[in-house]
Amino acid sequence: MDFLKITVAVLAGFTLFHSIANGQTAVTALPASQTRPYNSALAPMLLHGEGTRVLDANNQPVWLYGVNIASLEYRTDGDHVQESVSRAINGWKVNLIRLPLAQDRWFGKMKDQNDGGAAYRALVDNLVDTCAAAHVYIDLDLHWSDCGKWVNDGGRLGQHNMPDENSVVFWHDLATRYRNHPNVIFGLYNEPHDVSWEVWRNGGTVADIPPDWNRDQTRTKFDSVGLQKLYDTVRATGAQNLVTVAGLDWGYDLSGVLDGNAITGTNCVYETHPYPNKKNWNKNFGEVSLKYPVYAGEWGFGGRAFSGTNGPAYGQQLMEYLKGHDIRMWTAWDFSATAGPTMFKNWSYEPTVFGDFVKKQLVEAAAAHGSTR
Repeated sequence: MDFLKITVAVLAGFTLFHSIANGQTAVTALPASQTRPYNSALAPMLLHGEGTRVLDANNQPVWLYGVNIASLEYRTDGDHVQESVSRAINGWKVNLIRLPLAQDRWFGKMKDQNDGGAAYRALVDNLVDTCAAAHVYIDLDLHWSDCGKWVNDGGRLGQHNMPDENSVVFWHDLATRYRNHPNVIFGLYNEPHDVSWEVWRNGGTVADIPPDWNRDQTRTKFDSVGLQKLYDTVRATGAQNLVTVAGLDWGYDLSGVLDGNAITGTNCVYETHPYPNKKNWNKNFGEVSLKYPVYAGEWGFGGRAFSGTNGPAYGQQLMEYLKGHDIRMWTAWDFSATAGPTMFKNWSYEPTVFGDFVKKQLVEAAAAHGSTR
C-alpha cells in the first residue's frame, strides 16, 4: 500500500485544552490530532539512544547529517519549503532534515489562517511523508512560541527564551499525530537562553529577552515550562520517538547537563548550536558527548561578518571536532536563500561558499557511512 496516498481524517472534532495564563485557568477549543498511519516497512528506521550513540531498530549505529529548512516558523505557507526538501533529499544526499515550526501556526492562530491550522498541519504531513518515502529522518523543531498567550489573544509569536504552557499543548498534539513514526524526531525547543539551569529543566517565572534582530524589544514576564515537562508531555502520549533537547546560551551550552540537570528519561539527544562566535567547545558540548548522544542542530558561517573565523576554516575545524568526539548527528543552517547564514545566493539555488562547503560535507558523509535510502 502506498502510504503517501492514504487519506487520513486528521481532525477528530474539537477537544478542550486547559492552559495557564496569568495565574488563571483558561479553556481553549483547539483541534485535536489523531495518530497518522505510516508504512510498516519503515519500522527498522525507528531510533533509540544507547550510551553515546543513536541506534536504529536493529541496534545498528546511525550517522545522521543534513540541513535545516527554515520558514514555517515565520510563514504559514513556507518559503520554497517543499522544493527545498525535495532538493535536499535528491541532490544533497541528506538523511536528516530539521524543520522549524511555530505553535500558533500549528493551531491556526494567525491572521492569515481561518482553518484552525488544517492547511499548515497538512503541509507538515506532506513534508514528513516526502522524507519517509526517501527513508530520510525529519526533526520537527518547536522554533517559535508565544510566552503563553496565543497571537489572536494578543500574544507575540517569535523566538522566545523559554517554552510556555501553550508549548505543552503543542507537543501533546504533535506527538500524538506522529506517535512512533519511525522517521520522525521531536525537537523540544529551539534555543533556550538567559535563564538558570533549574528553570531550563523545571520551568519558572521568567522575563523574556527578545533576540537583537527582533524590532519589538518589549519584555514579557510569563510562566515558562521546563524541558523536562515537554519531554514528559511527549512520552505521556505513548510516543517513544527520539527527542532532541537544546541547551542554554541560544541552544549552545550543554554544560549544566553534567551538573545534575539531565533530562530524566530515555531516547534523548542533547542539541548544541556551535556557531563561529561560540567558544570553548570542550566545556559546552564536547565533554557532554562522552556521556550522552550530542547533536549539532545548527551551525553555519558567512553573512556580513564573513572572515577567517567565520568561514570555511571554522567549518572544517567544526567537522573535524565532531568526528574526533564521535558526534554523529548534525544539520547545517540554513538551506535557504533568505534565512542566514544562507546556502544559496538566490531561489535558483545557486550555492554560496557556505553552501558549497556543506554539500561537500554531505557527499563525503554519505560516501563514508552509506545512506538510509
